[in-house]
Amino acid sequence: MKQNISPIINVSELIKLSKLNNIVIVDASNGVNTKLNYETKHLNDALFIDLDTQLANIKKNVANGGRHPLPSINQFSKTLQDLGISTQTHVIIYDDKNGANAAARFWWMLKAIGHEKVQVLNGGIQEAERMSFPINSNKVKAKKVTPYTINQWQLPTISLTAIEKTVKLKNSIIIDVRETARYKGEYEPIDLVAGHIPTAINIPFIENLTKDGLFASPSELHTKYSKIINAFKNNGPTIVHCGSGVTACHTLLAFEYAGLKMPTLYVGSWSEWSRNNKPIDIN
Repeated sequence: MKQNISPIINVSELIKLSKLNNIVIVDASNGVNTKLNYETKHLNDALFIDLDTQLANIKKNVANGGRHPLPSINQFSKTLQDLGISTQTHVIIYDDKNGANAAARFWWMLKAIGHEKVQVLNGGIQEAERMSFPINSNKVKAKKVTPYTINQWQLPTISLTAIEKTVKLKNSIIIDVRETARYKGEYEPIDLVAGHIPTAINIPFIENLTKDGLFASPSELHTKYSKIINAFKNNGPTIVHCGSGVTACHTLLAFEYAGLKMPTLYVGSWSEWSRNNKPIDIN
């Protein structure tokens, strides 16, 4: 029987939940010196997951799938086993960027294989510290579990070819969650070309959060995104992308939190589109 579980968990709830046995807390922060930062300071009993090597299967040619393509089913199964995660494990994920670093990406990947008990910590490690959740530098060892059997990715994704057809047909809402300056092509700090996919609208993921770095309420998010979807009245799916299919998951998480239908993820995102001689818009 499926369990209805909020995709977001507050620190006060985690404090109570952390006393249970079948819970795995995962630090999904990503960036310069992230592993060192984790080893210096992490939530009590938290394990570390690496975006580049465990949540993606990076290709030599970024034009093939973007900067963070999904790993294979077998690769992801091994990662879950290495973390001591079984089908019954309650997984709590956090990062140091309000869920936008890789916490939401890991959440989406678990949901995409049918894992039910998975939540992202509201406010991340900063909120945990503020609320006096135990934080230390202790070494954490994963539990031994049997291999996690995965059949396929179950949530919708879209390929480069398919999204190109969608752009031509103008039959879907394409949401670009990058910051507005990148969307407009005013600058591009990561990829080779600035701009955005034609017909895409810009709703930066940061708008999912309050000024305190916590997720807006489900009702606020529902009102916000319902209004946008209803305004377009298109027959196709709502598609979400970012630079490399990571922060886009923050908005997928927001949709789920709002009780809305999960949008389609364009994993390749701008990093793939911009390297394949596809049309580009600016401003």
